[in-house]
Amino acid sequence: MTDDHRIYRMSFASIYPLYIAKVERKGRTRDEVDQIILWLTGYTREAFEAQLANKADVRTFFAEAPRLNPARNLITGLICGIRVENIEQPLMREVRYMDKLIDELAKGKAMEKILRS
Repeated sequence: MTDDHRIYRMSFASIYPLYIAKVERKGRTRDEVDQIILWLTGYTREAFEAQLANKADVRTFFAEAPRLNPARNLITGLICGIRVENIEQPLMREVRYMDKLIDELAKGKAMEKILRS
């Protein structure tokens, strides 16, 4: 996987509504999506909203994350047929960690398990 994948240039603000739509179809909420994103990245609510307002691209969104949660390394399993723990490119691994957490939410998993509590 190259370091210039097109997803890195997409604004996080354009991906965020897709995450919300995915979980709402399964009876989950935007607040739960936000909880996952804040847990994973360490953003405060205000800093997260600023990233959305600034239309930061995915690369910038993760690069400026205040504190990537160290427990994210506990996220394992398949996403798009690839084991997240085996993804070598660091930024793609972070993107796929988020995808995996959103998938777990949409599948009805308890928030305590999703956040590796």
